[in-house]
Amino acid sequence: MDGRLKKSLKSGGREDRASEDTKRASSEEKFVSTQERRKMWSDEWTQSALPNAPELPGWHVCWLSTTNGYDSIDKRVRLGYVPVKAEEIDGFENHRVKAGEHIGYIACNEMLLFKIPEDIYQEIMTHFHHDQPMEEANKIKVQAESQVGRDSSGRKLGQVEGEGLGNIDKPLSAPVFA
Repeated sequence: MDGRLKKSLKSGGREDRASEDTKRASSEEKFVSTQERRKMWSDEWTQSALPNAPELPGWHVCWLSTTNGYDSIDKRVRLGYVPVKAEEIDGFENHRVKAGEHIGYIACNEMLLFKIPEDIYQEIMTHFHHDQPMEEANKIKVQAESQVGRDSSGRKLGQVEGEGLGNIDKPLSAPVFA
């Protein structure tokens, strides 16, 4: 009888499926590690589509959208932002705009590279992210104190619970923004 037609499962090195199951990798082994998964999340939520903006001494550099209707390029120009020209930075020749209204500037997709003097940037950031929040904190404290009320002799009728308002109007020095 021809060995190829023999019904034995062991002939020709062939084994039954049950024995192969123990050799197969479990599905858990196919999953990515926690570290790999966190890197995937990080990559998903970062601006990896844009090249890192180079540092220009004395300037703050950032990418601005040409399609944002609320935070428009014109609004930023009025604040003091200036577009970065391709010849100002080495290595960005491939990002030079070759046609349209932004010829010669650095762009990536719908984003343009802009710069603003560091002192103006610090002034803007201090106003929006330090001074205005401090003003709002003072308003909250005044409003909370007015809710407590006073009797005819001027004594407080109650108190604001918790520690949240204790230091809300404490003066803080303005940070340096990066």
